[in-house]
Amino acid sequence: MKLPLTDKERSGLRAAKVKVKDTAEMEVKSLAQALGSTMARAKYIKALAQFQTVPSIGPKIAQEVIDLGFYSLADIKDETGADLIIRLEKRKGYWEDPCAEDALRCIVYYANKPGSGKSWWDFTEERKRYREQYGYPADRPSTPWYEKKR
Repeated sequence: MKLPLTDKERSGLRAAKVKVKDTAEMEVKSLAQALGSTMARAKYIKALAQFQTVPSIGPKIAQEVIDLGFYSLADIKDETGADLIIRLEKRKGYWEDPCAEDALRCIVYYANKPGSGKSWWDFTEERKRYREQYGYPADRPSTPWYEKKR
């Protein structure tokens, strides 16, 4: 699990005897106290940690989920990976690598079936079947992720 903690925040966690992996399940108020941070910062750190508890999900896709406005697995459980990728692509202005949709599907699945051992690649065939049947919306960005301006 990777979290963008400052040296001060890491020291605060150590002093409070809190392991980084435990931040995903802490109350925001307690986490803010341990980090020596604001409630907003603690909410953000907790969300990054919680999404990374999903098997095969790393900090980049966890950040993408937060950018879409979700701060917990409970927040995302009524969503679909297909809808989330469209929202993400519209927000970014380019289409994502298809594995990003697989990862979003994995997060939603895990939110509904905690403890599932499925990884993002377990959703590839499901995504392919879905996209073959329904395709993408006409207003999907036309630029692929590998051609975006850096």
